Amino acid sequence: MTSSPPPLSEPDPSTFTCSTSQVGPCSGCHRHTHKYGHGGLPLCHWCMATAQANWGNTVRFTGTRTPAV
Repeated sequence: MTSSPPPLSEPDPSTFTCSTSQVGPCSGCHRHTHKYGHGGLPLCHWCMATAQANWGNTVRFTGTRTPAV
């Protein structure tokens, strides 16, 4: 059983453990999340949970850069 996410005005809990320079918008819902730096993801906790539910628990973010052709 998972709880529903708080309003978008509430930040992701990951922002409490990182510096403000590493906080950015979630690419899914635009909630403030730990986006930059070591271990940062472009998705907040709730958007990542949705992605894992849709794609399986092995889904991971690897990067936004496209490989050189």
